[in-house]
Amino acid sequence: MKKPKWVIAKEQAKRVAANETVWLFGLHAVRDALENPAREKLRLVVTRNALERLGDVVAQSGLEPEISDPRKFAAPLDPQSVHQGAALEVKPLNWGSLEDIALGDGPMPPRLVLLDRVTDPHNVGAILRSAEVFGARAVIAVQRHAAPETGALAKTASGALERQPYLRVRNLADTMTALKDMGYLLLGLDGEADQTIDTALEGRRDRAVALVLGAEGPGLRERTRETCDALVRIDAVGAFGSLNVSNAAAVALYAARG
Repeated sequence: MKKPKWVIAKEQAKRVAANETVWLFGLHAVRDALENPAREKLRLVVTRNALERLGDVVAQSGLEPEISDPRKFAAPLDPQSVHQGAALEVKPLNWGSLEDIALGDGPMPPRLVLLDRVTDPHNVGAILRSAEVFGARAVIAVQRHAAPETGALAKTASGALERQPYLRVRNLADTMTALKDMGYLLLGLDGEADQTIDTALEGRRDRAVALVLGAEGPGLRERTRETCDALVRIDAVGAFGSLNVSNAAAVALYAARG
């Protein structure tokens, strides 16, 4: 019996994902990845100066470093990458299922960050860093039209990518519906919303909350907005008050703390 096309496409996508690797770069990102036992490490390219600065971490990783000339750095990176003489080829991290993270035990009411087509890796990296600082369970984005796990994202995250779950889902609205069924309150950020985050959470800070942020410019898509339980804004002083998406995520996480 011939397999349906969708089954074949799914199997092909799994094979591609299994073979996918990422080049992380920069001393901080490489150090944190080397120290992460959950990270599968494949190849380490360093200059002699970077090797000295990484110290015992390289020896403890079990990888044999490839010493490279800084003027002809051997790792296949974009020429504009600020690699600081260190690059590490790795497999993407596997954080497990949405259910495991969303329903797991924790010291405070769970908070999640959902990103609706946020494509800039620097913004996503900064959001991962804020999510770690404010205790979010995970940052969740779509598989397509979103920033993938890259060296630029890891460098901006300043180590948070190794500790803060970054999940990629096929359909954001379906994921939002699933979170609602798990008891989450979904708040979409919109500068024109009638109520603030504080107002929306009055008397409900013990609830599990997912904050949904859209890309700069387009904002939340129509279906995303409709799937939210409420739209909320960040209060601004003065007539002009807008934040980029990474700053908005940090402020929203602080405002929504349990």
